[in-house]
Amino acid sequence: MKHEYDLICIGLGPAGMAVSIMASEMGLKVCAIEKNKIGGECMNCGCIPSKAILRMAQFRKDVENLPLFQMEKLPTTQPLSTLFENIQSDLKYINEKKTLKMFDKVDLVLGKGFAEFVDSNTVKVADKTYTANKIFIAAGTKPTLLNVPGIDSLGEMLLTNENLFKLDAVPQSMIVQGGGAIACEMAQAFARLGTEVTMIQRSKNILSKQDSQAATILEKSLREDGIKLYTGQTIQKIENLGDKLQITTSTNQTFQAQKLLAASGRAYDFSSMKLENSNIKINQHGAIIVDKKLRTSQKNIYAVGDCNGHYLFSHAAMHQGMIALINSMMPVKMNFKKFVVPATIFTEPQVSYVGLTETQLKQKGIKYKTITAKYEDYGAAIAEKIPQGFVKVFCSSLGKIYGVVIVGHGSGEMINEWALAIQKKVRMHEIMMLQHSFPTMGFLSKRVSEMWMMEKMKSTKLQKMCQIFFRKSLS
Repeated sequence: MKHEYDLICIGLGPAGMAVSIMASEMGLKVCAIEKNKIGGECMNCGCIPSKAILRMAQFRKDVENLPLFQMEKLPTTQPLSTLFENIQSDLKYINEKKTLKMFDKVDLVLGKGFAEFVDSNTVKVADKTYTANKIFIAAGTKPTLLNVPGIDSLGEMLLTNENLFKLDAVPQSMIVQGGGAIACEMAQAFARLGTEVTMIQRSKNILSKQDSQAATILEKSLREDGIKLYTGQTIQKIENLGDKLQITTSTNQTFQAQKLLAASGRAYDFSSMKLENSNIKINQHGAIIVDKKLRTSQKNIYAVGDCNGHYLFSHAAMHQGMIALINSMMPVKMNFKKFVVPATIFTEPQVSYVGLTETQLKQKGIKYKTITAKYEDYGAAIAEKIPQGFVKVFCSSLGKIYGVVIVGHGSGEMINEWALAIQKKVRMHEIMMLQHSFPTMGFLSKRVSEMWMMEKMKSTKLQKMCQIFFRKSLS
């Protein structure tokens, strides 16, 4: 049967953009469906606008620390009253002047409603149907909301990433529920913009799934920014007091604020898509089930990005989109799980990681060594007034790299080298033998590998071997 398109892509976030643009450049006939705006959450209410707020917050903190004579020389800066208006203006420019150009060869169905499956080759949007040989689902996720009495009464006082960047002004006070990446980033940003911030986290520590040393350093930094952080408790009740809201926690403490930011995870909702019409299965968490090739239970339909529940990061979504498209046309398939996924939390200090965590290594029974190079021991970091942080590597005695955690300035750039090292099975001595530009923060990656080698040199057997080789070379 001849179909209207080679492929249909549902959703135009990072994963859907990768699929649609790459396929169209390959000469395939592509239909891309997006119920809202191109770019998905990442572009419109996630990665991109959050970085704008983080940059403004960082600038304001830097200005506060300048002596008066230097502050007088600063150019006029963006007033907080127009912060969110300017963010929306920038997003509009990016969407209309930059992003849309990449879809010149794609048939776009924008803002016309949800796509629902008719069968395994057909979807319907409003009253029109579209058919294709293969379909890619890149529908993303939505914020998880608290199942707590009173939450429905909050109205505009309840914030998620979907409406956070459309505020009229920076709020005077805010409660942040959660202790993950988004919660930490936004809590610190708004605190630096002048908001009185309270964080409520159910675990004993923030970043509960990440390195404990990294979490401790970041927690200290958040408190230094004036954030009131309460861990080991949950929100039990919410009340609308008119101009403010009040929460009651599991320890019977009460807190009031103008806004509540729910930042405790993501949820799946594919009810409008009618997946049952194409026999697409979901798991117990609601994510679409995929095999290692990113195929759903219907083999001509792929699910990429957050909607499949694997690695909820924009860069992982783009990567999956690329792999799924290649898998859909090539005889030799790639296993998307074999590619490592680095990540960065864009707080100050930045927290970046890749590979196995120390907890995971212990759970798997893997023997490992921990090698740590501290920013405070590096001359360049001291001179640049950024001595907070470390590069920590978990590796075998023979230098196999299992995982890396980097806390500190520039860690988001530095982690990529270690991601490549793990993916390509590069060992510690090879990192050591690679020349790193000096005096960059990235030089600490070389230094930590040198520390690993110096640790090896404590072996008396190795020392004797070196002495024999050296002395023999003199004869």
